[in-house]
Amino acid sequence: MDYTHYYFIGIGGIGMSAIARYFKHQGFEVSGYDRTPSPLTANLESEGIKVHYQDNIDFIPKDVEHTFVIYTPAIPESLNELAYVRSHGYALVKRSRALGEIARGQECLAVAGTHGKTTTSTMLSHILTDSGEGCNAFLGGISKNYGTNLLLSTNKVLVAEADEFDRSFLQLFPHIALITSTDADHLDIYNDRATMLEAFGIFASQVEAGGAVIIKKGVEVPQKGVSAKIYQYSYNEPCDFYASDIVPLEGGYFDFTINCPECRIAHCRVGVPGWVNVENAVAASSIAILHGTDPEKIREALKSFSGVKRRFDIHINTPQRAYIDDYAHHPNEIKAAISSMRNIFPGRKLCGIFQPHLYTRTRDFADDFAQALSGLDSLIMLPIYPAREEPIPGVRSEMILDKTTVKDKILTDKEHLMEILASRPVDCLITFGAGDIDRFIEPIERWLKE
Repeated sequence: MDYTHYYFIGIGGIGMSAIARYFKHQGFEVSGYDRTPSPLTANLESEGIKVHYQDNIDFIPKDVEHTFVIYTPAIPESLNELAYVRSHGYALVKRSRALGEIARGQECLAVAGTHGKTTTSTMLSHILTDSGEGCNAFLGGISKNYGTNLLLSTNKVLVAEADEFDRSFLQLFPHIALITSTDADHLDIYNDRATMLEAFGIFASQVEAGGAVIIKKGVEVPQKGVSAKIYQYSYNEPCDFYASDIVPLEGGYFDFTINCPECRIAHCRVGVPGWVNVENAVAASSIAILHGTDPEKIREALKSFSGVKRRFDIHINTPQRAYIDDYAHHPNEIKAAISSMRNIFPGRKLCGIFQPHLYTRTRDFADDFAQALSGLDSLIMLPIYPAREEPIPGVRSEMILDKTTVKDKILTDKEHLMEILASRPVDCLITFGAGDIDRFIEPIERWLKE
């Protein structure tokens, strides 16, 4: 079938927008719907992609035969546009299936895990691009080196962020796969961690027989049916790939050696601070080494890596004030971010603003969130961002807030956030969340600078 138009339902999502850009670059007509305008949709529109913000079937191309529809499982089933394309015979697939089709026929290097995958896959893409080899990359965040979530190359190597949500990653059959973590998450999809682990096991078993599966040391992944060679990586515990000779430098940076089965890469330094980025560097480098990238080129690329927007993203860093924004929406991510902040800003007062993401996640991990956030000196809590979910009776942000041991804590709504912030002294501030808390980054940065 010859398709001339690709139509996206939920085009403003980070993964969806990358695929939309890909098809636009291939010369197809591309358009789509999203619920609200955002910087991502503004970028799509500036590239000639038509985006609308009403659930309106009139915007759907009526040439059923030549229109291919891609949708995200993050949109509600009740959406009129989704019902229309389903009942009118359009070719229709989920985002993950579309990515799986694009990856077919390329050497796929996939990064999976409940957290850490965006920074690791972006770092790997930068290593391959900076080394001169190039790659096609579909990223879960905006690379600060390239200002985009999509990298294109004539080289048939594809870097994919393999998302466990809705079992999306089971559409990929990688040559090399790395798994960063399998903490319980998305229990609205999996019901329990055992079922989620089973999905990670299936993903690992789909890696090509001549390829490799790299698992973080201590991370549980079922290995039955895995025909690829299995490796381990770690921050600093000896195994196949790990860091040693870790020397802290000023500003939260580190000098370190990456140890690999066949080589050592001495005096590495990542262009962004935080001990967690040493671990991410070991992870990304392990894939690059097994793929065949020159170790010297890996060292050079790590040095010039500028990070990912909204991933421990430092906006202000002065002796008077610091502001970091982070996409963290899982307790372990929050714990790691606070630990990194304590490392970079020793002895300073940390204030966090947290917007919980999803009612189910709040319900399932309220105690863990409370424990992680208790590492702050003060906490401002926002109401839950529902995303695709309907409210669950009794599930509110207070479930977390009341259980934290932070003495200085307050719940406010988005309308009063800036007012609350202006009424208190700020030393080091961090915003956490995967909802629409990113709309406050610019106003907060502006206020702090003034």
